[in-house]
Amino acid sequence: MAALTLAVACHSTTVAASGRSDPASASRHSPSGVEAVAGRPAAPGVGLNPPSAEVTELVQWVISSRDNGGMPYLIIDKANAAVFAFDAAGHLQAAAPVLLGLARGDRSVAGVGDEKMSAIRPQDRVTPAGRFVSSLARDTHGKEILWVDYKDAIALHPVVKGTPLERRAERLQSPSSADNRISYGCINVPPTFYRSFVSPAFTHTSGIVYILPETSSGRRSFWSDKVGHGAGSPIPAQP
Repeated sequence: MAALTLAVACHSTTVAASGRSDPASASRHSPSGVEAVAGRPAAPGVGLNPPSAEVTELVQWVISSRDNGGMPYLIIDKANAAVFAFDAAGHLQAAAPVLLGLARGDRSVAGVGDEKMSAIRPQDRVTPAGRFVSSLARDTHGKEILWVDYKDAIALHPVVKGTPLERRAERLQSPSSADNRISYGCINVPPTFYRSFVSPAFTHTSGIVYILPETSSGRRSFWSDKVGHGAGSPIPAQP
């Protein structure tokens, strides 16, 4: 229950976001790199910045290895604070900005999912990297979330109001990804993106959430003879 309580606290009040946070109105971005990988045109209005080389390599690997197991999947690029949504067949559906854990790093601190939010130190507010089998759930207020890592209380959900000083909606709308680190580790996405792409894709099925690492040690562990090297074994989740 501690993990659920922490995620509920993260998720308590959603707010509307627009501008940069609306995947249908993101005009400064182009998904052409991922489109080329998928070999199919993306949905109209899709896109943020051109996807990084690591996102493109991961898409190539997922398609060739079928690591998603016929399930929908999300790729979260922490370095650029963006999420890309794919259906089970590998069609790019949408992309959007995200808010991430305040601290940079790729591993959750042991036991963080059992801590009260007030006890979590700023340096422990990490969004972990890895491969996660994820599914929808309801918090204690009846609001839907996508569980990413239950043990460490990491969920993906519509952006929450937070405190006035956090300015979460404003951060999500800003043209820069430099101010997108603010959460306790959960992944905040635009409400429109969640409602239009995440919720329908994961309804009545599980899916995969790939969270790309942002540290050298995390990259070595994540890519390790798998992505970009033609191997067919799954990417292990970070412990």
